[in-house]
Amino acid sequence: MILVEKKLGNVSEADWHHLSHNIRVDLLVLEQWDAPKSRLRKTSEGGIELAISLPRSEQLHDGDVLYYDEAAKHMVVARIALKDVLVIELEGLETLSAAEILRTCFELGHGLGNQHWPAVIKDTTVYVPLSVDQKVMASVMRTHAFDHVKTYFAPGAEIAAKLDAKEARILFAGADATPHHHHTIAQPHDHDH
Repeated sequence: MILVEKKLGNVSEADWHHLSHNIRVDLLVLEQWDAPKSRLRKTSEGGIELAISLPRSEQLHDGDVLYYDEAAKHMVVARIALKDVLVIELEGLETLSAAEILRTCFELGHGLGNQHWPAVIKDTTVYVPLSVDQKVMASVMRTHAFDHVKTYFAPGAEIAAKLDAKEARILFAGADATPHHHHTIAQPHDHDH
């Protein structure tokens, strides 16, 4: 087993990109919910077992070089396919009246919460991981007809690059979790004896 405590670089960088064409590249394929983890144990496609223990402030990105053996002309590279992200732009909302801002934010929070969709808010943008079919998510947003809100879908890798490790964990690690409904019904209690 190989312990990986830091990333060596990324194949998108010129030196690693050039090198990757001249040696055997072994992929460590990670699911979306594995990528934000700083600690995990996985086996590469070539059979190399890796124990990844990165600082908590770091996360894996597609193309990260995790292991390199110059003599054997072999490297292990992370391959991560992140799902698309629903992007909700709230820029310009601050020009509205306080009542309109409150109404829009409350309705948006209610709409997302009602679907049990996790979200990350960064500045004036809300990011929601694709947790159901894209058409379904788009339909939910259209049904609510949020005024003053612009929505579109963007590639997960593009959004992950804008987030810190904690935000990425929130956005991607929980996206495929099955929503749990915890509804309780108050029961009358007979306290008369």
